[in-house]
Amino acid sequence: MKNILITGGAGFIGSHVVRLFVKKYAEYNIYNLDALTYAGNLENLIDIQNEKNYTFLYGNINNDILIESIFQKYRFEGIIHLAAESHVDRSISDPLAFAKTNILGTINLLNNFKKLWNSDWKGKIFYHISTDEVYGSLGEKGYFKESTPYDPNSPYSASKASSDHFVRAYGETYGMPYVITNCSNNYGPNQFPEKLIPKLIYNILQNKPLTLYGRGKNIREWIYVEDHCEALLKILEKGKVGESYNVGTSDSFKNIDIAKKLLKIFNNKKIKIRFVKDRPGHDIRYSLDYTKIKKKLGWRKKTKFEEGILKTVYWYLNNQ
Repeated sequence: MKNILITGGAGFIGSHVVRLFVKKYAEYNIYNLDALTYAGNLENLIDIQNEKNYTFLYGNINNDILIESIFQKYRFEGIIHLAAESHVDRSISDPLAFAKTNILGTINLLNNFKKLWNSDWKGKIFYHISTDEVYGSLGEKGYFKESTPYDPNSPYSASKASSDHFVRAYGETYGMPYVITNCSNNYGPNQFPEKLIPKLIYNILQNKPLTLYGRGKNIREWIYVEDHCEALLKILEKGKVGESYNVGTSDSFKNIDIAKKLLKIFNNKKIKIRFVKDRPGHDIRYSLDYTKIKKKLGWRKKTKFEEGILKTVYWYLNNQ
């Protein structure tokens, strides 16, 4: 591959992926396509903006004319697809926006990739990054495997599940080489403060109460964003075409325990934890069986949660 397109590369995960790929693949041209919505910020990429193998492209994946023109101009041989609406609360209030971006935007990319190469697929890849939320909700025990049937419960997870199915369908119907990853909750520097961990940190810095849905007992599995990026790189280099990989860590915590950990880090005993009405369709627990990526590709997380959460807190302290 000579030209690689990364969509959503100015967002939280995307900016970390772009930075890693630009530094790792000096011989490739890395193109970053982002619409710079509320969660996208070019300041996330200041350190690489002048690199010779990096180009920023402003635009939306739903813009048919733009997407066709840049595919024809740059002839991308690899697509790393991260662009997505990703906040569950926003999906509840505006499901259509999520359907447009996550489903139709993905189809637009798939169509133009197919049009560009048709059956000349040697050395090409459509790499689709998804979420553990497509699997639905777990009880107290068990893990999601790559073979677990999809059972999404929110408009967000439904839109991502649909996009996953379209990627697989293009693989089966047109022979398009693809790989899909389903990852647990990311945390780390640069994350927009609508997500749980940066939102709690922000509230602590503002001396505001920490609000949690229900009784704070929903359980999520967490991965430090740079570990996720390393997994994506490993899968791109060694993953098998037409396969899906779960990217997890076993670092699972109740939301209330995350809040308590952060209050302890800040040594703040005054701020209260408050509970609000649970959101509709709130999944109880996610946890991934990531045996496949460990055994087949030799990937494991490098960052312990206690280390990663401290790095995250320090970043927000220095970037208020």
